[in-house]
Amino acid sequence: MYDWRFVHFVVLFNVDEDYFECHEVMEELWLEEGRNLLYQGLLQVAVGLHHWRNDNWSGAVKLFTAALEKLAEYADIELGLDLGRLKLDTRRALAALTAYRAAEAEAASTGAG
Repeated sequence: MYDWRFVHFVVLFNVDEDYFECHEVMEELWLEEGRNLLYQGLLQVAVGLHHWRNDNWSGAVKLFTAALEKLAEYADIELGLDLGRLKLDTRRALAALTAYRAAEAEAASTGAG
């Protein structure tokens, strides 16, 4: 049986897309469970999405990178979650942010934009 906070996190993440509240719920569980790396990785993806949504791209890049490092050791399916898909989507988001930041820096250096 899953902890109710884990289930709440999944609903907030997948249905409500309330990434800030995901952080609040998962952080409590993460601390209580002895700083589990899987929970920390999930927490970091949610916070990264919150940062991205609020135009804090450097914060999103930092958290997506940290999350991928933590989630790398886990199988593609853990606790009923499709971590393979989450890792793929996170890598794609990280690539998009990195490309955008590179294009933005290029435009700034050439005086365009």
